[in-house]
Amino acid sequence: MALDGYSDQSLSRRAMRAELLDAETELRLAYAWRDERDEAALHRLVTAYMRLAISMASKFKRYGAPMNDLIQEAGLGLMKAADKFDPDRGVRFSTYAVWWIKASIQDYVMRNWSMVRTGSTSSQKSLFFNMRRVQARLEREAAAVGERLDKHQMRQMIATEVGVPLHDVEMMEGRLAGSDYSLNATQSTEDEGREWIDALEDDSPQSSAIVEDNHDNDTLRDWLLTALSGLNERERFIVRERKLRDDARTLESLGNELGLSKERVRQLEAAAFGKMRKSLEGQSKEVFEFFN
Repeated sequence: MALDGYSDQSLSRRAMRAELLDAETELRLAYAWRDERDEAALHRLVTAYMRLAISMASKFKRYGAPMNDLIQEAGLGLMKAADKFDPDRGVRFSTYAVWWIKASIQDYVMRNWSMVRTGSTSSQKSLFFNMRRVQARLEREAAAVGERLDKHQMRQMIATEVGVPLHDVEMMEGRLAGSDYSLNATQSTEDEGREWIDALEDDSPQSSAIVEDNHDNDTLRDWLLTALSGLNERERFIVRERKLRDDARTLESLGNELGLSKERVRQLEAAAFGKMRKSLEGQSKEVFEFFN
């Protein structure tokens, strides 16, 4: 049954006018779809039980989702049930379809409740859809004996009742406290009110910090160039290839290029670093650590 373009009322009216299937007809249609992939049989089976899907969808209206979308998801669950139904098990299709319809609606509600993923495990689903009901019952039971539960006691009792960790209850409590809000919404009802996004702290570098960093980098660069100028050409080459390249070369590769042993290249590198350390004594700690 295509649902686009129909209102809630028209969908309900169409579903209520659909035929009621007896057990024998239902079984025959299920076999026709399973064994022969008879699409007409599938359509008749799904249409007959669309009233069940709509009835279950209406129970989830309190979660704020559009009714038409809930019915759409219920219809998808109904079709999944029809596709997977095994008539040989001796169970009525309506009994089997209830689980698939409910699961499809619940998945949709949880996906659209918040941009932050709420959770998809069976325990998290149970907590999402039962937390408020369990909390209300626990409050009534406590009030009946003259007790008042604090927030920690309530969360602990809910966790025990539903069978989930305490931190899941704390997380879900925050998720159920309200839906998402746009950062571009104004903080007041006035048209020129400040948007919430303007209240967020800007964690990007401030202009003063950028100027200081640029100045420090220029100073470090000048110190390094001065230290390098005190080396001979071969020493500068070794330092450049070993320390100033993104992919530093090995002692062995430099030795092959210069016609020296790996140990001799290491000695020349150590001597060059020694000269540069001496030139940079008393300068920046960061530059001095460059040679360690």
